[in-house]
Amino acid sequence: MKKYLAEFVGTLVLVLFGCGTAVVLGCQAATVNAAYLGTALAFGLCIVAMAYSIGNVSGCHINPAVSLGVLLTGGMSVADFIGYVIAQCAGATAGAAILGYLCGWDCGFGTNALFNGDVVKSFAVEAVLTCTFVLTILGVTSKSGHNKFAGLVIGLTLVLIHIFGIHFTGTSVNPARSFGPALFAGGAAMADLWVFIAAPLAGAVVAAILWKVIEPEA
Repeated sequence: MKKYLAEFVGTLVLVLFGCGTAVVLGCQAATVNAAYLGTALAFGLCIVAMAYSIGNVSGCHINPAVSLGVLLTGGMSVADFIGYVIAQCAGATAGAAILGYLCGWDCGFGTNALFNGDVVKSFAVEAVLTCTFVLTILGVTSKSGHNKFAGLVIGLTLVLIHIFGIHFTGTSVNPARSFGPALFAGGAAMADLWVFIAAPLAGAVVAAILWKVIEPEA
């Protein structure tokens, strides 16, 4: 149970501090301002912090899309994948609940949104961003990767992805990160949630296929 608890805590921290920073700074999709960088850094730094604290317990997936990529490349069992996803979604929900308590239940929760109401473009953006993120993780954590610096590389990659992606969708690349806040925000966040679940998972599948094609020989 330790690895599931680690995933719960890690995802809670990601949502509380990542989405919380977006709330506190007033970062919104399609509105370019200084809050972009602060929010991007917050999500990336959460990954760095968790990678070097719970990484040796659970691998610090804290993202169902990452877990799917690891599953498809033979890095975990189906049973563990299910356990991870449940723990991640529970952690995201707990993180959003704490955020609501601290900032008010009408704070917006840093939810994701469709880019100009365009489902196809939003799906494409999330899939491409997630594919890039998961492919980076699979590469840097592989036997031939730079494992000692994996947490830093992954965190900085998430910063980069947010700097680009916030404008379009607010950047999810993580079904759990979208699920928890949407539960409390309701409305459009819940109605559009399927995009921010399906697109990251699709991106993870593509990343896993790409990695199996380009993976160096053992």
